[in-house]
Amino acid sequence: MKACVIQERFGLDALTWVERPESSPGPGTVLVQMRAWSLNYRDLLVVKGQYNPKLKLPFTPLSDGVGQVLAVGPGVTRWQVGDRVAAHFAPGWVDGELTAAAARTALGEGQPGLLAEQVVLPEAGLVAVPSHLSDAEAATLPCAALTAWSALVRHGQVKAGDQVLIQGTGGVALFALQFAKLHGARVIATSSSDEKLDRVRKLGADAGVNYKTTPDWGDVVRKLAGGEGVDHIVEVGGAGTMAQSLRAIRFNGSIHLIGILAGAAAQFSPLPVLMKNVRVQGIFVGPRSAFEQMNRAIADHRLRPVLDRSFPALEVAAALAHMESGQHFGKIVLQW
Repeated sequence: MKACVIQERFGLDALTWVERPESSPGPGTVLVQMRAWSLNYRDLLVVKGQYNPKLKLPFTPLSDGVGQVLAVGPGVTRWQVGDRVAAHFAPGWVDGELTAAAARTALGEGQPGLLAEQVVLPEAGLVAVPSHLSDAEAATLPCAALTAWSALVRHGQVKAGDQVLIQGTGGVALFALQFAKLHGARVIATSSSDEKLDRVRKLGADAGVNYKTTPDWGDVVRKLAGGEGVDHIVEVGGAGTMAQSLRAIRFNGSIHLIGILAGAAAQFSPLPVLMKNVRVQGIFVGPRSAFEQMNRAIADHRLRPVLDRSFPALEVAAALAHMESGQHFGKIVLQW
């Protein structure tokens, strides 16, 4: 059985495929034959040693994947051989609020990841995937889709008539666009590329701003939203974009803090948070119950994820390099 590991040091060139003995499921666990995976920016940071430099090596990366149940251990009742399943990002977080113990179960950093031919997972850490999706499409759901759903639906309670700002055209942003439109909201997008803005408009965005040619994009977004600002911002930039986001948000609006793509070291004044009564909500993906709710909505509306490129699993280093280049539009996937 092949598995990919970060071997003795960090770096894309340190990813190595090794042979491991085949596993058998124990009590309460399930053996899954993996079929497809998707990449998240967190995976790139983990492989490069920037997410947790103290991570014990060798280590198997990636949190998101889909496969087929090969065998079930004693006591398993949720799954049968042949079921198609996705791994939940944090198998220990079934419902309710996030706890420290649940966070430690996150795959691909807190626990070994999924980039192997076969994996053994707890039965509670698996979710059935919508039948209309391919394996590659379904593999994009556990982190990016659920993060966007948690931000706008679970926490933000987005509704018809709301105005939503998405940053960039990566996986989380495009899922946020789809979920916002699903609920009748208006969407404004930012990107460094006019070509990508044209593409995101074709997916349903109502307006777009090039942040490279318009550095003070926060004021432009506020005007595009009628002068008062947007109701929700899916904040993937972090500290590097927060100052502009605070200019774009309306009084009493919500900023859903998800990523640090624009850097974590920039400074911004927290005064607008106070003066505009802004809610800043950190988003750590979501519980399994929210994953299941989201999948029902995806199935009901026949929603399809936006895929950028598919790479063979053995070319994971090239796929991560493509992500690092920033050229992608949507999700990058791997297939066996």
